[in-house]
Amino acid sequence: MGSYNCACLDGFTATISGLPISIDNKCTATTPIPPTTNTTAVKMSMKIDKDFDITLEDSTSQKFREYAEQIELAIEKSYEDMTSYVKNSVKVFRFRPGSILADYQIDSTSSSLSSAELAKANTEVAGTLTAQGFPVDIKGFAQSEQANLSTVDKWYPLNSVTLKCKLTNAVGGTMRWTVNDQDPTLDKAKYVISSDRTTLIVNNVNERDKGRYACILDGEIRYIQWQDIVIEPLPKIVVGENKRFQCTEQTVELTCCESNYEVEWTPTTTADEVTPPDKGCITLKHKIVSADCAKRVYICQLKILELRDFSYGQRTVTVEEVKDEFTCKSTTLGDGKEDDILRGPCEKGMDGIITYQCILKQWREISRNCILQVIKDIVDKVEALVPLEIPNVVAELSTAAKNNTEEIIQSSVTVQTIVGILVKVADVSQKIIISQPVMVNFLKTVDILVSTLAIDTWNNINSNGTTDNTSTALLSAIEIISSRLTDTNFRINETSLELNRTVTNSTFYSGISSLPNSSTEIQIPEVPINTAITIIVFTTLGDILPTRNTTTNTSNTGNNTSDVRINGDVVVVKVDNKTINNISFAFDLTDQSLGNAQCVFWNFNLDAWDSFGCKAKTYISNGNETGRKMTCECNHTTSFSILMSPFVIGHDALAYITYIGVAISLASLIICLIIEAIVWKAMTRNDTSYMRHVSIINIAVSLLIANVCFIIGAAVADSEQPTSVGRCSPVVFFMHFFYLAVFFWMLISALLLFYRTVMVFSQMSRVKMMIIAFIVGYVAPLLIASITVASTAGPQHYVSQQACWLNWFESYALLAFVIPALSIVAINLVVLIVVLYKMLRRGVGAATQPDEKHALVVIARCVAILTPIFGLTWGFGIGTMVSRDLGIHIVFALLNSLQGFFILVFGTLLDSKIREALAGTLSLRNLTSSNRTRSTSAGPSSSSGLGFFQRMRRRNVYNISEASALSGATSSNSSNGSDTYVNA
Repeated sequence: MGSYNCACLDGFTATISGLPISIDNKCTATTPIPPTTNTTAVKMSMKIDKDFDITLEDSTSQKFREYAEQIELAIEKSYEDMTSYVKNSVKVFRFRPGSILADYQIDSTSSSLSSAELAKANTEVAGTLTAQGFPVDIKGFAQSEQANLSTVDKWYPLNSVTLKCKLTNAVGGTMRWTVNDQDPTLDKAKYVISSDRTTLIVNNVNERDKGRYACILDGEIRYIQWQDIVIEPLPKIVVGENKRFQCTEQTVELTCCESNYEVEWTPTTTADEVTPPDKGCITLKHKIVSADCAKRVYICQLKILELRDFSYGQRTVTVEEVKDEFTCKSTTLGDGKEDDILRGPCEKGMDGIITYQCILKQWREISRNCILQVIKDIVDKVEALVPLEIPNVVAELSTAAKNNTEEIIQSSVTVQTIVGILVKVADVSQKIIISQPVMVNFLKTVDILVSTLAIDTWNNINSNGTTDNTSTALLSAIEIISSRLTDTNFRINETSLELNRTVTNSTFYSGISSLPNSSTEIQIPEVPINTAITIIVFTTLGDILPTRNTTTNTSNTGNNTSDVRINGDVVVVKVDNKTINNISFAFDLTDQSLGNAQCVFWNFNLDAWDSFGCKAKTYISNGNETGRKMTCECNHTTSFSILMSPFVIGHDALAYITYIGVAISLASLIICLIIEAIVWKAMTRNDTSYMRHVSIINIAVSLLIANVCFIIGAAVADSEQPTSVGRCSPVVFFMHFFYLAVFFWMLISALLLFYRTVMVFSQMSRVKMMIIAFIVGYVAPLLIASITVASTAGPQHYVSQQACWLNWFESYALLAFVIPALSIVAINLVVLIVVLYKMLRRGVGAATQPDEKHALVVIARCVAILTPIFGLTWGFGIGTMVSRDLGIHIVFALLNSLQGFFILVFGTLLDSKIREALAGTLSLRNLTSSNRTRSTSAGPSSSSGLGFFQRMRRRNVYNISEASALSGATSSNSSNGSDTYVNA
């Protein structure tokens, strides 16, 4: 038999270590061996219906740790009774946007979990977390695994890419795909899914195809495999235009730029030299030989072979070598003759086109459209920006702005481009919560844009009608992103702006700006506790914003002129998810020479400063008024400032014209009414004349009362700005009513003219005509005025803030006067045309009496003259509501003062019968007075004398009446119908 040796296994030793292993010296265990258990790591996810806070991306942040701890405790408590769950194995390792997706991992002793047990445990988790302020979607639990679904490492633009879902035997259910949580089957041209649904093909890839691709198996517990796809940037090779050079011994340069990919020139010769890349550009130095002149084509192409066949893979430039003589020469731009124009790429590090012209033997730049290449690269990134990219994009933009401040503030195109980036970032930020570091970078960029050194650039931007909304777009972006800040207290201070984010711990908020040359105060007397408030103060933003308000459409920049200025800081106030009804501001006045202060906010709907809900008050400090500050009180939150004017429409000339003119109008109307009273009986013998004079009297009375109200309203407006609603409302109501009555009684005159001229054989009683006239003349205006005050009273703005008159900019109440008045003007003009046509064609009518003919002619003349005058007057009256131009105010004052005078002249004095009746009446009174004097002096003894004067008196009375009748008859019978109108 052979010999052999025995040894103990690991974990065992001999009983007697110095002796060989034998029956008497057995192996014994040194440490107990635990039973072997196999565990499987299971990755899960849950959906929490809250906005994603961008700080959750950082696993070291306080919010990440707080969220993870609460979620892990809830899961541990609910999962611990599951059969295969390994206790204390839960670990939250990531948060993703999409509301909030919490990815966590648990260990299981089984390769597959019990669906029933897991569903029950998840229901408990959802209930626990929801009660703690984490609203968990019960259908949002899934077994989730990040996998490499794509069959290629990089996705290039215009490629077609395939993704494959990697199934496991333990998973079953109905399979489907999602792209950024959307169903790809809705776009069959873009996406192709295999019959077994395991493969997804994405055609013609572009930047917008980036995002999360997921393969989902729907079962009792969903199973998800997902991958976040990034699209490589679109190559943009820039070589410039074809070039022409004089064929002489020289070396010319061809530059090719592509900032994201390596490129190369082809073909090249041994005489050509290619420089190393510099800021993404390579230069081919081509030597021209005079003995070998030709047209040569050079190609700049990507070094990645598989991309060259795409449209972006290469660019060509043709170099033409010619024998011609040229006056302008350049080894980079090419050669040309006088007045030739060519375009070339911007300098290295810039993107865009520069246009040159050959002037006096030199290529001179005539236009430039260049932006920094680093800014252009960011523009390309934000075309398909997703929330998680915001921190990096804003950080890159802030760094680029800091490193290129001088270039930025001197370039209108670059400023506009950066504003566009900020607008895009603000829009995408609505899906997430913005952290302090992101907001710091955002405001650092804004601070550079609104610096005092950039004012000239903003003037150029605002003077261009196609870009003048850039500054308001910037303001909008600031407002939008400031409403998405995290609920923590922090402050950001830059050179010309300051942000204060506060979560209140009391019911009162008070703050004061700490910026240089600013002491703007903000107070909110009533605010709920634990309310997040954001206050941003700008000291220079007012220099770039337009100054147009609801009474002007012009701006303070460029060639436009405006009579208002932003005379203080601009303050943005945002209160999260709460309504604030009272905010007080105290603004420093930057220009003490301005007056007529208005507290305003930027109304994005009106695209102008608006004073709705804000009042200006004198600033009081320690009981004393001071002119260095102005207090504003507002009942809402947004972007506020203060507008002031270099002058107010209050010139002495205008005041004299207004009050003296209205006095003349009042005097004329009173004279008109006196004359009508004197000649009333003599002039109202037929229905037509009767109704004509009724109309004139009511027009005069209505205009007289309206002018009195006008004087009262002007006095109220002069004594208080903005106008007092309580004091102005009654005046405005009566002005509205009686001015409308003037127009409606003019309509009655026109309708009477139409009725008596066109409807010759129709007869209507005087009583019926009077009823219709007073209903139309007074009831209709009363209804319009009453409906207007009922629908626009109170906060709806019945009264204008600038004058005691109907409001225009907030409620458009002025339309309740404009529409009826202009409609009546149009109707009267149509009636006049019809009547003139009838008169000129066939006369007034054989059946019409001479007195009626005369009355109709006078009515036609009044309608023809007064209608355009009244329409023109109130056309300028509307102009005074929307313009501060002094000329418009003066014209309106003149025309308004002449309305009463025109009624006196054209409605009364130019009527020959009124003059005859007035003369006859006055003569009769004089004669009667003379007769009485003579009778008294002669005594009763002269009976024959008394009889003479009595006969004379009867004779005179008869002659007056007869003269009046004969005058009408003669005027009627001596000419035909058409001559009647012309000669009246």
